[in-house]
Amino acid sequence: MRSAKASQTGVPAGAVTFKQATFLQTLWQQRQLALMSVPMFLYICLFNYFPLWGWITAFMNYKPAKPLFANEWVGWGNFQWLFSKPEFIGAVRNTFAMALINLVFGFVFPILLALFLNEIRCLRFKRTVQTVTYLPHFLSWVIVVGIAQTIFSSTGAINQLLLALGLAKTPVFFLGEGKYFWWLVGAINVWKECGWNTIIYLAAMSAIDPALYEAAEMDGAGRFKRMLHIALPGIRSTFMVLLIMNIGYLMEAGFEIQYLMGQNVVMDWSQTIDIFALKYGITKGQYGRAIAAGIFKSVVSIALMVSANITAKRLGEDTLL
Repeated sequence: MRSAKASQTGVPAGAVTFKQATFLQTLWQQRQLALMSVPMFLYICLFNYFPLWGWITAFMNYKPAKPLFANEWVGWGNFQWLFSKPEFIGAVRNTFAMALINLVFGFVFPILLALFLNEIRCLRFKRTVQTVTYLPHFLSWVIVVGIAQTIFSSTGAINQLLLALGLAKTPVFFLGEGKYFWWLVGAINVWKECGWNTIIYLAAMSAIDPALYEAAEMDGAGRFKRMLHIALPGIRSTFMVLLIMNIGYLMEAGFEIQYLMGQNVVMDWSQTIDIFALKYGITKGQYGRAIAAGIFKSVVSIALMVSANITAKRLGEDTLL
């Protein structure tokens, strides 16, 4: 009778079964970790979720001088105004273009740098290169933009080098022509964040079993083949998770660098959704339209991240959930 019942449930006779802990039991067992996470949880709720009630003003002709619900209700009028305005469409285009350039460059160059650093055997040289490459991360954008404007000016180092090598007959106006702006932003972002983003890939590579490198070397694999067939597959899961997270931030093309470098002559190429919201929200006092632009950006970011996560799951890759 007992063996028949065991066969019906799929549990072998005499096997020891464990009762699954409830959520409250697990929470009590991990109470120290839960207490440590309380400050961060409160911070996220206070600064990320609590302000969401203000989204209601995107559906109003909001005036700060009036009580909240005394403002005129316009429904989807602010969103219709956004998509009928060529300036907003241009801001969306600029945001996507610069974010895509930052996404591609922000993955390719840190991975390449991590691969080369992983192959360096001289620890002193390796640490020196790491220090030099990740120090720009700690510089403020004001300083970084000041350095970039000096280097890329008509009399800057880049133009002097191009003239000396014969690649240009006259100085290139990098800062005043829109066609250079997106790529200039991408190059500056790589210089500032490449070394810092390399750290996580180096950490992932350090977890790869050294026996794999030794076996590949004994089979005659050179350094580039070891990079291709051992190092890159070893950081595949880390790469996928970071890629999904960064796709979620695809609408975050930046604000500081575009605002500081976006002169009037390149405004059509430099204005992002954030700058558009600042312009109409703070400068012109059209708060409902500015918040509508922010909501559009947030909704698109969530949709992109969910789509990337679902796609990665269907392909059998590591995902966030």
